[in-house]
Amino acid sequence: MFKIGLDAMGGDFAPEQPVLGAYEAVEKFNDIEILLYGQADEIKKYMKEPHERIKIVHCEEVIPMDIKDPAMAIRKYKDSSMVRACKDAKAGEIDAVVSAGATGALIAAGTLVVKRLKEVERPALAPVMPTIKANKYTILCDAGATSEAKPQYLYQNAKIASIYAKEVLHIQNPSVALLNIGTEEGKGTDLQKEAFKLIQADSSINFVGNMEGKTMISGEVDIIVADGYSGNIALKAVEGTSKSVFSLLKEELMSSTRGKVGALILKPIFSRIKKRMDASEVGGAMLLGVTAPVIKAHGSSDSLAIMNAIRQAREAVSQDVVNKISQALRENVE
Repeated sequence: MFKIGLDAMGGDFAPEQPVLGAYEAVEKFNDIEILLYGQADEIKKYMKEPHERIKIVHCEEVIPMDIKDPAMAIRKYKDSSMVRACKDAKAGEIDAVVSAGATGALIAAGTLVVKRLKEVERPALAPVMPTIKANKYTILCDAGATSEAKPQYLYQNAKIASIYAKEVLHIQNPSVALLNIGTEEGKGTDLQKEAFKLIQADSSINFVGNMEGKTMISGEVDIIVADGYSGNIALKAVEGTSKSVFSLLKEELMSSTRGKVGALILKPIFSRIKKRMDASEVGGAMLLGVTAPVIKAHGSSDSLAIMNAIRQAREAVSQDVVNKISQALRENVE
C-alpha cells in the first residue's frame, strides 16, 4: 500500500477540492492510502463519508498562497499542512507529497525539509505540458526551482528528466532539447553553450539540440531543458497565451448571432481541444532531485487535477523514480 500525503489546505479551492480529489483517487486506485494534512474541522466539512484509506493528520497552521519569503515560511509555519507532510516524507512515514499550495514554499520545503539527493546539485521543477499532438506531452525541466543556474545543473536536468519520462510517462527513449534563442549549435549565453556540450557528450541522453520557445508545445520532443528563470517565464507565457486565445475566441463568437450559432455547432470540437490542452488532465509538476516524490499541483486545481497529481505520485513511488535517479547519477560520477 502506497501512502500519499496530501496538503489539504493548499490551493485556491482548499480544502474542498483536495478532499474531493482524494476520494476520486482512492476509488480509482486500490493500492493507495491518502493522509490529508490540515485543519481537521475544515477538512471534515467536505468528507463524503468515512473511508478506511483516507485519514486526517491535524495541523494547526496554513502557509498563505501569497507568501513572499518561502524559506522563512518553512521556518515560521512548522505546524503547517505542507511542512508536516514534507517532514513525514523525509522520515519515511509517507511515500510522497502532493500540494497545490504556494509554489515557492513547496520548492523550499522539498529542498530544505525533504532534502535533496546528495548526487543532485539543485532540484528542478518538472511540469508535464500538453502539446498540439494528440496524447503527446512534453516535460519542462526546470520551471522555476533554481533561477541562477550553472551548466552542470542543466545537464543534470536532462539526466533526471529522462529517467522520469521513462518511468512515469513510459517513453522508452525520450528526446531532449535545450531551450534557447535559436536552433543552431553555438547559440545562447555561456550557460546554454556549456550546457549544450555537457548534454551532447552523454550518450545515455537522446539529445536533439536546441529548441526555440515558439515550438515548445509542438510535441516535437519529450523533454525541454531550461534554467529555472527562463523555464518559468516560458511556461507562464505558454499558459497565458492559451488562455488568451480561448478568451478571444469566446468574445468574438458571442459578439453576433451568426457567431453564437457557429459556436453552438463547434462546441463539441472546442470541448475536445480544451480537454487536450487542460493541464488538469496531466497532473502536476514533480520536484525532481529530492529524497521522496513531491508533486506540485496547480494552485487552481479542481478535484480532477488533484486526483491526477495523486496518480502521478503513485506512479513515481511504484516505479522507484527517486532511487533510479540517484543510481543513474552515481553511475555517471563513477
